[in-house]
Amino acid sequence: MRKKLLAIAAVGLMASATMTACDDSGDTGDASSDSGSTSGGGKARVGVILPDTQSSKRWGNDDPKYLKAAFDAADVPVEIQNAQGDRAKFQQIGESMINSGVKVLIIANLDSISGKAVLDKARAKKIPTIDYDRLTLNGGANYYVSFDNNKVGNLQAYGLIKCLETKGVQNPVIAQLNGSPSDNNAHLFKEGYEVPLNDKYDSAEFTKGPDQWVPDWDPKEATRIFEQMLEQAPKIRGVLAANDGIGDAVIKVLRKKKLNGVVPVTGQDATLEGLQNLLTGEQCMTVYKAVELEAVNAANLAVKLYKNEKPAVTNTIKDPESGGYVPFVSLPPLAITLKNINKVVAEDKYVPQADLCKGKYLALCREHGVGTFVKTDADEDENR
Repeated sequence: MRKKLLAIAAVGLMASATMTACDDSGDTGDASSDSGSTSGGGKARVGVILPDTQSSKRWGNDDPKYLKAAFDAADVPVEIQNAQGDRAKFQQIGESMINSGVKVLIIANLDSISGKAVLDKARAKKIPTIDYDRLTLNGGANYYVSFDNNKVGNLQAYGLIKCLETKGVQNPVIAQLNGSPSDNNAHLFKEGYEVPLNDKYDSAEFTKGPDQWVPDWDPKEATRIFEQMLEQAPKIRGVLAANDGIGDAVIKVLRKKKLNGVVPVTGQDATLEGLQNLLTGEQCMTVYKAVELEAVNAANLAVKLYKNEKPAVTNTIKDPESGGYVPFVSLPPLAITLKNINKVVAEDKYVPQADLCKGKYLALCREHGVGTFVKTDADEDENR
């Protein structure tokens, strides 16, 4: 599917061309040497284009906040815009930024075709580029900052397997709802979770059920898809959902069938809704990707490039379409269950306790010792 989708995109530059553009970062197109105004009349700055606010709440809330804070701390001007899921708008934003004086461009693409179009324009003006969270296939970005996405999928599979084993489910039928086929990360997640799941299918411990992609990570599409899956395979007893938004859509369908909490569901992103579903027992795990860490690493690269310095990145990732190698800052994901939910809430405060522990979730936070609701010895005795 990915190759068919991207076949119409021109083949990007190989690693050597990528590094050549990076080596030219001291001459960033229209930007003047004093990092002030540009010959085009715009202010020199770092440009950031984010994809949407629907596929994950992080894009509307967390990434802009952490990126801005990192650039403010470095006293480097930044312009952050969101394409709101519109590929044409994504390209328009990119062209506007490129023509108005950005010295460095960071993009989290909607798909590789529109992402590549923006990267090509930046390269033509010798503006260094950073792929953020999602690798743009054939894009030839100078750098890539993301998490180990195969590992993310791996954690999801092992999390689902453990949940099923804990429940003592015999030969469960597993449904897979993958992310958007236009997102390279979704393919990497799938590669990661299919290795452990295929072992279970091959040994006849699990039965492979329906397996579909969810266009644009859209929860409404996920709802429609899973309703059809459950009609076709009513004995589904495990769901590998690619992120928390898809997982929440699955759980809402399961509630109608009174199967919520019976059928383990995975997720990813450690969103507020994902953690709420962990508390109710309707979602068995999520994967925490520390967005602040990702934003800080991307900003650190961009700041160096903005100052005409060359960042030192030793790791690389191979672009599966072009065969080129992109310098890659790889960050570790973490599986989250009720046992370590406080990593997200109390330690990193990624989801504030005040947002999670209210309404019907307040008692659940107390029960599970979330945040400041530390379990006492009396609580432990009562639960034995």
